[in-house]
Amino acid sequence: MKACFLLIISCIAIESFSQSLQLLSPDKTIKVYVQINNQLTYSVFVDDEKILDSSLINMQLNSGILLSSNLQIKSNKTKSVNEIIVAQIPVSRKNIPDVYNELTINFKNNFAVIFRAYNDGVAYRIATSFKDSIIVQNEIAQFNFSNSPHAWTPVIHKRDDADVYHTSFEELYSYNALESLSNNDYMFNPVLVNTTNDIKVAITESDLDDYPGMFLRGKSSNTLQSAFAPYPSEEKMVDGDYPEMVVSKRADFIARTNGTRNFPWRVLLIAREDKDLPANDLVYRLATPTKIEDASWIHPGKCTDEWIIDINLFNVPFRSGVNTASYKYYIDFAKRFGFDRIMMDAGWSNTKNLFDINPNINMDSIAAYAKQQGIKISMWTLSMTLNKQLDSALKQFQKWGVDFIMTDFIDRDDQPTVNFYKRIAEACAKAHLMIMFHGAYPPKGFNRTYPNNITREGVLGSEYNAWSDKVTASHNCIIPFTRMLAGPLDYEPGLLDNATSKQFKPIWGKVMSQTTRCQQLAMFVVYDDPLPIFSGNPSQGYLEPKFMELLGSIPAGWDTTIILDAKVGNYIITARRKNNDWYIGAMTDSSARNVNINLNFLNDGNYTATICKDGINADRNAMDYTIEEKTFTANDNLQIHLAPNGGFLVRLKKE
Repeated sequence: MKACFLLIISCIAIESFSQSLQLLSPDKTIKVYVQINNQLTYSVFVDDEKILDSSLINMQLNSGILLSSNLQIKSNKTKSVNEIIVAQIPVSRKNIPDVYNELTINFKNNFAVIFRAYNDGVAYRIATSFKDSIIVQNEIAQFNFSNSPHAWTPVIHKRDDADVYHTSFEELYSYNALESLSNNDYMFNPVLVNTTNDIKVAITESDLDDYPGMFLRGKSSNTLQSAFAPYPSEEKMVDGDYPEMVVSKRADFIARTNGTRNFPWRVLLIAREDKDLPANDLVYRLATPTKIEDASWIHPGKCTDEWIIDINLFNVPFRSGVNTASYKYYIDFAKRFGFDRIMMDAGWSNTKNLFDINPNINMDSIAAYAKQQGIKISMWTLSMTLNKQLDSALKQFQKWGVDFIMTDFIDRDDQPTVNFYKRIAEACAKAHLMIMFHGAYPPKGFNRTYPNNITREGVLGSEYNAWSDKVTASHNCIIPFTRMLAGPLDYEPGLLDNATSKQFKPIWGKVMSQTTRCQQLAMFVVYDDPLPIFSGNPSQGYLEPKFMELLGSIPAGWDTTIILDAKVGNYIITARRKNNDWYIGAMTDSSARNVNINLNFLNDGNYTATICKDGINADRNAMDYTIEEKTFTANDNLQIHLAPNGGFLVRLKKE
């Protein structure tokens, strides 16, 4: 064992000369150069080509102390790690290789910077060792790219009633030249940069705790630079259907925190080919390990939601709406097609008082019926209200047999708000409740630390079809390369009313998608989400039992994931395995495609394939699909046609 350890250490690629240090990835193809002069900078090379020019790392405290002030190295140390992380709640894979080289530089001014080089990315974090608490005035994380790259950027459209740091983290990703972005263009992360040599670099963060989230701003150059929401000093309530607290005045610093601590990781996910990105789980690997020792009570699984379709049911003998009969109908639907739970979305109670229940609802009756059917119920809450009624609300949810709640309209990630997420997750963990945040920033590794925060929104998803035409097939094909890199996402796929782009209209109560039916189905495989929420109309689903049975069979968490082929914004083909069965999901943009899939990733033996693919008329009627069964082995190829805005799903069951 000792000899093996010495062998690993001897492979660490690090050299010290003058005021420069070098760190190599385990496969030696990614190099990080750290320069220490009057300031601390770093640059990154991939396959000996520079992708990141000298970029500044700095932190300023209110006491006037600067990381970059009078830099003198006190010590530096290195280590190599080659381990396997076993995910408590598997999302894309159960066993996650964690292989990296690490360099820690300790400075004499009580600052340290830790660098890690992986085969699929680079990360660094600042650490401090001050005896007393500190106030961080600002942090500079600079990303200065070589040449003139472009990027997929979620530029924030500022609200009228709040500053730019109030956002639901739901924007389109537009493709821009980096130099066209000014310091007025604020973006949340991840941001995906396409370098001039076509290497993709996604900028994000991990292990965000007791600190504001990182935004990025343009600089009218090839540089992106960090920005952080200043600490809120005054708040006001903005009333309406969904009231929320908005910052009316901010302090001149970003965080008040412990003097001895590690700060969030600044992360660069690196991919030479587009298909290397969507399954990159570096953000998860960097996060603090779980705070929940026994996660046996956390149960992934599919859920229904009624809000997007406005409970517009048909072929039922009762008046549909937010009432007991409708929710019992959803429970029956979940039971029939293999779902684990139903969501009771906004409307079941007064948004300002969770104990002021809609008079059309009998919660005791619904809870008893769900228990009888073996279906769990889940509840929507307004974050401001949950915050006020947390203890009593969680006790009531437990009495009803609820195992999963959503809290909504947070729309911030300043330091107190980030701490709100942690407080809610910890309280829910003690009550054995899963929690999903809406109007929320992406998980950024939080789902490893608190696996009961099983998924989050922070994505422009299915609900936008109700009031806009933003949700295009191209947008759907950008998400796996951008937002999904920061953790599981609640897109709420499965709309059963489908239209072509020309036919599409945003209609409340009759919500359709600008994709084929099969693309909606494929999302259950393509998107990372251990608790996917079906947003389609169950009345339509009952008319198509074979389709719904296939959808209901899709697992909500995977042992293995392979991206077979992909191009950002154009298409993606994903294969995932659960036990001995494989599922393949594919999505395309507005272009029709013919794909040929080599099935050599299968084990030996025969597999019964259930194939749901776009019908011959899906380019004119997006609801057109066919379901057929065939037998395949690992020696076969699978050929399928995708209609414009289309997709397919294949289930391969081992015989």
